[in-house]
Amino acid sequence: MKPKKHILIYIILLINAALFAQYGKQKKADALFNKFSFVNASEVYETLLEKNFNADYAVRQLGDCYAYMRNPDSAAVYYKKAVEQNNVPKEYYYRYAQSLRGIKDYKESRVWLKKFKDAGGELNNEKFMKDADFITTIFNAKPQYFLKTVNFNSKYSDFGAFEYGDKLYFTSSRDEGVSTKHTYGWDGQPFLDVYVKDKNDSVNVINHKYKLKGKVNSVYHDGPITITNDGKTMYFSRNNFNKNTLNKDKKGISNLKIYKATLVDGSWTNIEDLPFNSDEYSTGHPALNSDNTKLYFASDMPGSIGGSDIYYVDINSDGSYGSPKNLGDIVNTKKNEVFPFVNSEGTLFFSSDGHQGLGLLDIFAAITDKNNNITGVLNLGVPVNSSKDDFSFFMNTDGTSGYFASNRDGGVGSDDIYAYNRLLPLKLEGTVTDAINNKPIANATVSIFDGGGNKMADLETDADGYYEINIDRNADYKLLTSHQKYEDQSRLITSKNIDKTAKRILADFSLNPLQDVVKLAELNTIYFGFEKYDIRKDAALELDKIVNMMTNIYPNMIIRIESHTDSRGTTAFNDWLSQKRAKATFDYLISKGIDPSRITKYEGFGERRLTNGCDGSVPCTEEEHQLNRRTEFIVIKMK
Repeated sequence: MKPKKHILIYIILLINAALFAQYGKQKKADALFNKFSFVNASEVYETLLEKNFNADYAVRQLGDCYAYMRNPDSAAVYYKKAVEQNNVPKEYYYRYAQSLRGIKDYKESRVWLKKFKDAGGELNNEKFMKDADFITTIFNAKPQYFLKTVNFNSKYSDFGAFEYGDKLYFTSSRDEGVSTKHTYGWDGQPFLDVYVKDKNDSVNVINHKYKLKGKVNSVYHDGPITITNDGKTMYFSRNNFNKNTLNKDKKGISNLKIYKATLVDGSWTNIEDLPFNSDEYSTGHPALNSDNTKLYFASDMPGSIGGSDIYYVDINSDGSYGSPKNLGDIVNTKKNEVFPFVNSEGTLFFSSDGHQGLGLLDIFAAITDKNNNITGVLNLGVPVNSSKDDFSFFMNTDGTSGYFASNRDGGVGSDDIYAYNRLLPLKLEGTVTDAINNKPIANATVSIFDGGGNKMADLETDADGYYEINIDRNADYKLLTSHQKYEDQSRLITSKNIDKTAKRILADFSLNPLQDVVKLAELNTIYFGFEKYDIRKDAALELDKIVNMMTNIYPNMIIRIESHTDSRGTTAFNDWLSQKRAKATFDYLISKGIDPSRITKYEGFGERRLTNGCDGSVPCTEEEHQLNRRTEFIVIKMK
């Protein structure tokens, strides 16, 4: 029994809704991945893999997730699948080799390392290759970030860039005052103050007019800062100076303290000393988590593992603070950990000269498991880190951009602010429109194939005719766009030689509508046996009706033949089989006296136009698969 038309429409709507859901999941997974939330990202990539949506991409991302989570066993499983893909980026040979090293399969690791070299890979990170901590090795297999200069650095110390709303806050000693000696590269500089500018303002001369309004800035060191989500409270570092009094410890040193300020009529005032501060040790570099329930900071308070450790305190609902808690010896070392920052997904970043790095202070990310326990740290690698001090990392909520500071060679001053962008997967996107009226075509199918002809995904355009998917850089692709009321259109695209700053490739389609398109009644759809293309008796009866219609009722009718398969079998086989079915149908009609000129085209579409949800992801009966093994007839002209 054939399904009713309204049921078929309902099934199609469900399929389209499911495809749109996969787009959303891929976006979500990528956003989590970019924010170092690898546990949550892996769970979403797993669902994409189960749905076979852009599966090759999901496999590679899963390998990376498990590698960064310090799980070489699972990483090796997915990297093994990745290196079996056609046209896989050569970096995955290296990553697979390093994951094998992580599970102590040194023999096989050397095999894949050689394949990486033979494919043109360069081993620039010999230091990391010898590192037993394989996650850093894998992360640095290729640059993850690229930098751009900011135009407001001075010849003095500039650091602590922090965006809030449309403002950019930073700390600088550019306003000359009393010189002092201080750490992390700030030697012989004037005292530090907090400055603020419009983040989109291209002004390159930031002077005293840009100092933060209010009472945060003092005659001593002030900054860096962080601001609560509501924009009403600021936490900042300052020398132990409050109410016009400079306090010192027993050795005569004025330590750092964290203070709180409140925004009143556009001015930061009501300066408060926090209760866990002390004259006898430093607390500084405040950072808030995403819901403002924890305040992170650096301190050398008693009980610290090294010279300076990362701590946090709970911020209670009544505004009070809990006791300082040391983050432990996975984060903290016997040396110095400073400048914590927590992104919107709760990932902690910090600087350290105690973990293995490239130079002095390097920037690290703390990696967590599914229970949010810190399991390891990840060096962010070049170009974020250098042979000098790299610190005060900040990431925007998009997870792809932000700032850090460094005293590396080539800067303007002693410490400079650098803006970074993450090197992201390239987004392929476009719009499918009607060539006659330029209106968007909803529910068009955009099939994307890799350079080896393997289908990556079938994309459905939304109500605006829009589609998108992530693709690899330095690769070739084929796109095939189809809709039952329009002529198919295909094109080749390439992401080779695309600038690393590029975020997307546009591939728009303008489809020509079929003239007088009418699909013959459902009665005239003919069906085939499994993996067969011969004309069955029931199909011959239907074809004879079409012959009669074209001969005696519509002698000027012109048609097009479209044949299809079910989802079983390989893509290549189904394309071949559907073409055979189309040709068999064509030959039958011609054998019955139909002029070949009255059949504009006979074409096979493989499994790309299923009439139901039997795409291999759900169990289906033979009767349901049968509905997809069919030939349909499209009327191009009736009279």
